[in-house]
Amino acid sequence: MTLLSSELMTINIGPQHPSTHGGLHVEAVLDGEIVTDAIVHLGYVHRAVEKIAESKTYAQFIPYTSRLDYLASHLPTLGYVQAVEKLMGIEVPERAEYIRVIMAELSRIASHFLFIGSLAMDLGATTGLIYCFRDRERIMDMFEMTSGQRMIASYMRIGGVAEDLPEEFYPAVRSFLKDLPAMLKEYDGLIFGNEILQARIKGIGCLTAQDAVAYGVSGPNLRACGVDYDIRKAEPYGIYDRFDFEVPVARKGDCWDRMIVRAEEIAQSARIIEQALNGLPEGEIKAKTPRVLKAEKGAQVYHRIESSKGELGYYIVGDGSEKPYRLHVRAPSFINLAVLPLISRGGLLQDIIANIATLDPVLGESDR
Repeated sequence: MTLLSSELMTINIGPQHPSTHGGLHVEAVLDGEIVTDAIVHLGYVHRAVEKIAESKTYAQFIPYTSRLDYLASHLPTLGYVQAVEKLMGIEVPERAEYIRVIMAELSRIASHFLFIGSLAMDLGATTGLIYCFRDRERIMDMFEMTSGQRMIASYMRIGGVAEDLPEEFYPAVRSFLKDLPAMLKEYDGLIFGNEILQARIKGIGCLTAQDAVAYGVSGPNLRACGVDYDIRKAEPYGIYDRFDFEVPVARKGDCWDRMIVRAEEIAQSARIIEQALNGLPEGEIKAKTPRVLKAEKGAQVYHRIESSKGELGYYIVGDGSEKPYRLHVRAPSFINLAVLPLISRGGLLQDIIANIATLDPVLGESDR
């Protein structure tokens, strides 16, 4: 009697844009419909950003940073300017610190809005994307008010911010904060409470806390596993130690938990923004810095922030000139994607799509 055996089959997912969150290529190895492996191929969006930094002055490199995580553009820029300030000992005015927090948390909300909408679309619910885009547009309007740019806003500067907040910004942000609970309630009814979506992602793509820590996973993907770790709390940067907010944590580390953690983070970011608005002091918005910024030869720094995707870090080495000798980006999306094969093995082909969506990678920072 001959035992039946199946032949492994390879299905290529991506890298056509925008079906897989940028130029992501996943080589899915299947036994029937069961995933035996998911090999991640990266590099399709490589732009040599870190090498470009070596040919630019510290200030000239600022616009490149917003193109790393272009879905939360103020966050990677904030991480970079704070790294340079730490490297050169530059003190930032109080008002600028508060403005930075407001813009950073608006970026986090914008990123999570797009996460929810793109997750819904990836699983076949196009309407969810339209609702989230509608609400995200209000944040994009605020970015345009402050920097003149909507998606890849370059507003942060070494020593502060480019311009003060315009008068029309205040009613816009307060109106947004007032309407936000209703937006989240709408998502709850349309997306989170949908039985089909729940069936597609509950218990799917489980990641244990031990594996998450071992792989260096950070951000909402780590907190979904039950690890209570947020750099804004663990190692506060800027003025985050002045704000009262909670760190949402889940237990199972599945696709559902990764979604819910981000949804709860939106409400916590709104709490931070409201406190920052109420405590916003008068004063300068940019420190007085030398016309030409230079780091001492051999000076080096590593600075990290809690980006929307996880721990975003910058390692900079100075050589005494006005340009960095070396700059490296610790990109959370790149590291988080390493667990995709781990959480996909044993699942179905359709589960890979949910896993990619809930890991929430952005290939701009992953490939760089």
